[in-house]
Amino acid sequence: MLQKGDQAPDFELLSDGGELVRLSDFRGKRVVLFFYPRANTPGCTRQACGFRDNYAVVTQANGVVLGISPDLPEALAKWKEAQGFPYLLLSDPSHEVAEKYGVWGERKLYGRSFMGIIRSHFIIDEDGKIVDVQYKVSPQKSVERAVKFLESVA
Repeated sequence: MLQKGDQAPDFELLSDGGELVRLSDFRGKRVVLFFYPRANTPGCTRQACGFRDNYAVVTQANGVVLGISPDLPEALAKWKEAQGFPYLLLSDPSHEVAEKYGVWGERKLYGRSFMGIIRSHFIIDEDGKIVDVQYKVSPQKSVERAVKFLESVA
């Protein structure tokens, strides 16, 4: 598992618009990187809308938001349009990036076990270092904790 002070693993993923996006493209900015299990589900929508609704706090802290899930870009584009997200959603169908960040693992739902995204977020500073880590966080707590952190550094 990644910890505060670690260099954030770089990656290259397709966005909701079909463009290749690299984490390193955002050097010089703070990045709120959140991993969620599936687009257009209740918890994921709550988390993503929370980041949308607090986007001004993110931008005031010289930040951007990036959301990552295994969903394909087409599904992400529909969800983004429906919810009006002002940030990029990235597609990780092979869960390669999720594995690098330690957020791909066993989950349980309705008594059944399966492999999937463990909801988590990371705040990465302007130099690419992880400055906040929240593993296994609820949708609401993810937004609250990220906003609180960003307000403290803005």
